[in-house]
Amino acid sequence: MRKHAQQGFTLIELMIVVAIIGILAAIAIPAYQDYTARAQAAEATTLLGGLKSSIAEYYNTEGAAPTMGALGNAVTTGKYISTIAQSGFSYTATFKNSGVSSKLKSKTVSMTFNSSTGAFSFSCTGIDSAIRPKICQ
Repeated sequence: MRKHAQQGFTLIELMIVVAIIGILAAIAIPAYQDYTARAQAAEATTLLGGLKSSIAEYYNTEGAAPTMGALGNAVTTGKYISTIAQSGFSYTATFKNSGVSSKLKSKTVSMTFNSSTGAFSFSCTGIDSAIRPKICQ
């Protein structure tokens, strides 16, 4: 009689593969979510950074902090940013409540112009250090 070779996988082998896939997914999904949140957070610094030259130029010519209206066609909203507001030399970008990572909902990124040094500084209120833009650290 001829012996037949075994074909296929045993139940134990399949269970081990499923366990490995589960472990990899448990590590990869949170890392991916932080990655997308960091990308969304970068929009705030990009929009605020786009205002730098207009703010500095206005201050050099007028000697005062420009309002958002005085900045001309400044981009003040984005896919994840609901608005950019101004108070003195501080400009604050606020994240939307929907369509953005739950770690960023209603959080803010502020850019402040120091009129004596001409330098800009950023602060990220309430944003977790794992997803905070590098400029805020």
